[in-house]
Amino acid sequence: MGVKIRKRGGKWYVFVNYHGRRKAKCVGTSREVAEQVRRQLEAKLALGDLGFLVEASGLTFEQYSQRWLKQHAEVELKPSTVASYAQLLRLYVLPEFGALQVTAIDRGGVKAFLGEWSAKGELSRNTLRLMLCTLRVVLNHAVEDGIIEHNPAEKLGRFTKTVKPSHQAEAMTRSEVEAFLMSAAELCPDYHPLFLLAFRTGLRKGELLAVRWGDIQFGVNEDDSNRYIFVQRNFVQGKFTTPKSKKSRRVDLSRELRRTLLELRDKRMLEAMMAGRPSIAEDLVFPSKAGTVIDPNNLVHYQFLPCLEHAGLRRFRFHDLRHTFGSLLIQDGASLAYVKEQMGHSSIQITVDTYGHLIPGADINWIDGLDRKTSSQQNATPAQPEVLRDEPESLDVVENDGERGRNRTFNLLIKSQLLCQLSYAPTVGIEPAGQFVIVTFPRTPGCP
Repeated sequence: MGVKIRKRGGKWYVFVNYHGRRKAKCVGTSREVAEQVRRQLEAKLALGDLGFLVEASGLTFEQYSQRWLKQHAEVELKPSTVASYAQLLRLYVLPEFGALQVTAIDRGGVKAFLGEWSAKGELSRNTLRLMLCTLRVVLNHAVEDGIIEHNPAEKLGRFTKTVKPSHQAEAMTRSEVEAFLMSAAELCPDYHPLFLLAFRTGLRKGELLAVRWGDIQFGVNEDDSNRYIFVQRNFVQGKFTTPKSKKSRRVDLSRELRRTLLELRDKRMLEAMMAGRPSIAEDLVFPSKAGTVIDPNNLVHYQFLPCLEHAGLRRFRFHDLRHTFGSLLIQDGASLAYVKEQMGHSSIQITVDTYGHLIPGADINWIDGLDRKTSSQQNATPAQPEVLRDEPESLDVVENDGERGRNRTFNLLIKSQLLCQLSYAPTVGIEPAGQFVIVTFPRTPGCP
């Protein structure tokens, strides 16, 4: 109970805990300022001035979470992310914690909340993880705003460990791609360029629908390597936003795709000239008949799925067109770094996890190659030059052929016999035998 100061992340915070009513406030990077604020708050508490605690003590979690959605989430996050947070709050978090004051939420209550939903078995582990993540994010901002001192939803990930998702990334083969494009050209020729763009660039669905003519660099001709699409926007939840990684990127333009888009551009330019418009740079490449953005759901249900059925292909997701692009690049030998940049992954680890198993040549032949490259075994002891000895060497010379400072043998039984003979024999017999010298010792009683 009282007023304390603590440093977190390079900033100083003042924490007040007065009869269960808590408040925290960031006061900057100076310890002196934090000490000054602490003394002022202590003086207010001593005089009974509790005005600075009223807002924190009376705020419910529902009130604070709605304020957080409006003031932070809708400003900083993508519309799809905001919609996901709002849904999780409405369905799961607010029914449990909405009526409680933010300062009344404790770790035990959060654990009980997770335990109850886990025992029901109605939700997947991934949904439990998202519920906890939503609660934790809101309470993290409550800590930053100085309403609570600690986040009771932190470090509870072990309660929501997820298993590997049942659906894995699928990709079409080259023959399946050709069959699909032929069906698209027959069933919905206006959408054939859109599907070709998906297969040749790996753009996400929202990125495809948001491409404008001014984003395309056609180059001087087909041999010009400076041909690409500048991906700088996405269309999600009815709004234009940044790409998923929040980074623009350049995706190279294949020759076939370049020819198809040039034909479409010439057609659109002619239509614009007939309508008295001088440029189509800001026009969408694939607008709806009304001139607006194509509805993503209509694209899937009325164009994509019928083309799959007409081509006799199994049920793919629209996002699998993106996986097809990455898979075919990898199979053709493209580097993981190039695939990462083309697909706009936030890290190369995502590329490795998704497409690493498709790297060509990942088979047992690499191991067999180790056998083929093994050099011939060499003798560890180099051959010694032949030495002709006319006279027998002394005992000292023979002993020096062994390890320096020791006898040649490490066998203790042989060594003990040798030492015993040397200690009792007054004379030693030496006889030359070709390149070697035979040393004989007279048998001494008592030695083995």
